[in-house]
This record gives sequence, C-alpha cells and structure tokens, in this order.
Amino acid sequence: MTIVDLSKTEGRSYPARRVTKNLVGGTSPMKSEHFSLGFVELEPRGGQVPWHNHAQEEVYFILEGEGEMCLAEERQAVRGGQAVFIPPGTFHQLTNVGDTPLHMVYCYAPAGDVAHWRQELQGTLPKAGLDAPPLPEGARPQHTAAPE
Repeated sequence: MTIVDLSKTEGRSYPARRVTKNLVGGTSPMKSEHFSLGFVELEPRGGQVPWHNHAQEEVYFILEGEGEMCLAEERQAVRGGQAVFIPPGTFHQLTNVGDTPLHMVYCYAPAGDVAHWRQELQGTLPKAGLDAPPLPEGARPQHTAAPE
C-alpha cells in the first residue's frame, strides 16, 4: 500500500507565488496511469496559477481562500468549498485575491505532463493576448516573469 502524506510531501515553488505538491502522478511515489492529483497553495494578494491550457480535462477544488477564476472568456469569484471544471484545451488562470493563502486541490486526466509548469520555471509561458488568447476583461494580469 502506498500512502502519501501531504505534510511530508516536498513542494515545488513557482515564480507566480505558489507551491505545488504532487500527491498522485508526476514526482509523487503514488503513480497512476489515468489521472494526476495535487495540492496547491497560492500566496495572499496575487499568488497565481497563470493563464495556460493543456490537453487534459481538469478540476480545481478550492479548499479555503478567495480567488478569481478565469476560464476562456469568463471571469468569476471563487471561494473555499467550490469546484471548477476545466475542459481540455481551455485557457484558465486562478489568482488569489484574498489576504490569506488560497488552498486548492487539482485533478486532471489523463495523467501526464502539463507543459505550463516547465514553461513558468523557464519564463516561456505563452503571454495572454500575444501568444495566447486574451484574459477576460478586468482579469488580474498573468504572471509571466522568469525566475530571479
């Protein structure tokens, strides 16, 4: 039996002010062929999963905190206890707009690599409105800066 303990799982920090911990798939000792699951903490006032897309369908489940979810042309407030379905290939972004950390769980299927992690670390994310569709009107800007 494989058990993964969130409190003992090493996370990866990203330039957009978040930490991601893979619980199933990726670098986790718990492997799955069909889906990946992880935990994310977005820093207060602007921590973000930047505007991106990928071939997998995905669900974000907000555990606690307040955020702004952008999905294609839509922008909406989200909070703890809510889930958002993200269709395959759809650009999306989640930004913490609150004064406390936003915690969420993601699950995507099928399992596999999502390029936006690597692109963010390399500073090569497609830029909203230039290399990618624009963000919805009024949305928080996409974080695209390369790491320092």
